[in-house]
Amino acid sequence: MPDRTPYVAANWKMHKTAAEAARFVDALLPRIAATQNEVVICPSFLALAEVVERSRGSAVRVAAQNMHEAESGAFTGEVSAPMLVEAGVDAVILGHSERRQHFGETDEALARKVPAALAAGLEPILCVGETEEARDAGQTDGVLERQLQADLAGVDPGRLAGVVVAYEPIWAIGTGRTATLEQAREAIGFIRDTLRARGAAAEQVRILYGGSVKPANAGELMAQSEIDGALVGGASLDPGDFAAIVAAA
Repeated sequence: MPDRTPYVAANWKMHKTAAEAARFVDALLPRIAATQNEVVICPSFLALAEVVERSRGSAVRVAAQNMHEAESGAFTGEVSAPMLVEAGVDAVILGHSERRQHFGETDEALARKVPAALAAGLEPILCVGETEEARDAGQTDGVLERQLQADLAGVDPGRLAGVVVAYEPIWAIGTGRTATLEQAREAIGFIRDTLRARGAAAEQVRILYGGSVKPANAGELMAQSEIDGALVGGASLDPGDFAAIVAAA
């Protein structure tokens, strides 16, 4: 199996002002100074510059939570990849379930966004996952395959290694429920198999688990060889909790 560096990302969603973000980074950095893992913080747009500045020279990289596929244009309220690059951002979350559910993010839009991010030099963190209804109906594999095939349709197989995939069972996000180890392994194994059909670069893709990850369950989740890290929501808002998850990876 290829040596894939563990990857732990903090998705703050709509939390933390720039001042609060600065205090978080100052508290986090001493706690993770010795880590060999890849650590990514995903703040709100207004806190990006503060986190970029505070984390310079550290193990922390910075990601945005969304972007538009166009470089510029009449898209009120949107942010482009070149703007993020100029701000010092390294990566971007795309297709998070909350963007899909609440803001109408479609697979067609993601098919444009993912290659646009790669072309700009940003690392896409592509989120995929099923609803509770889909899982109960035995449709998890079908949902994952449809999302992956559609969202990555515009990505050349040779560039696939530049994408991070986060499996987030929607029924486990913010609910306190976590997929069992078997459920997580099966879903992430299916994602890897689906990516393999696109070429050898699939072996380099980091596949994360996201869904109520916290210090109490991070160790057993990330001890699974199929799981390369975590996309952390609520537990990433506390520097001590997030540092413990980074250590568990």
